[in-house]
Amino acid sequence: MTTSTTGGRMRIWDSPVRLFHWALVALILLAYLTAEGVVFDMDVHVLAGEGVLTLIVFRFFWGLVGSDTARFSQFVKGPGAAIAYLKAARAGKHQAYLGHNPAGGLMVLLLMALAAAQAVTGLFSNDDVLTEGPLASLVSSSTSGTITEIHEFLFNLLMAAILLHIAAAFFYLIVKKDNLIRPMVLGVRPAIPGVTEPKFVNPLIAAALLAVAVGIVYGIVSLGG
Repeated sequence: MTTSTTGGRMRIWDSPVRLFHWALVALILLAYLTAEGVVFDMDVHVLAGEGVLTLIVFRFFWGLVGSDTARFSQFVKGPGAAIAYLKAARAGKHQAYLGHNPAGGLMVLLLMALAAAQAVTGLFSNDDVLTEGPLASLVSSSTSGTITEIHEFLFNLLMAAILLHIAAAFFYLIVKKDNLIRPMVLGVRPAIPGVTEPKFVNPLIAAALLAVAVGIVYGIVSLGG
């Protein structure tokens, strides 16, 4: 690991993490628009859901073998650490973290879990009209209907979590004067004294893992014939 001194900035997010983040935002927005009648197109909605699942599978792999700040081992600290961090922040003891802070790390896991559950239930769902998920034929009509209800409920939970995530980002920007949005766009943040840059993994490995994720999701979808 090397210390960044150029312009007082340091790299914290690699391109795979940033592309994953914004691609996930785009696909969830597309899924919403195509299902809620704004740009109604259930075929596109299904494809968007499969894209979300592909991204989540990729991010799981990248969380195991990716760059330092992408790894679950770096930012998943458990509820105790998250509570301690929030208590310290409330007391005005703001600690800068290289990547996700303990509370933010749990939020990442929650968002990934909800997005994954939303995508998986979508595979078995139907709209009672013309469109059904690629795996809906593998379960009974009543089971598909129940899963569809769960799919719709999970979407509300996912939206609530996303709004909380956005609110937290703007809270840090406005109150804590810590811009968490810009680094997720550009990959760099102001240098933290005494802290070295994380180790970054070759993005070609990320491309290979994405290809594997595409293959896995394609294989799952193909089970429905």
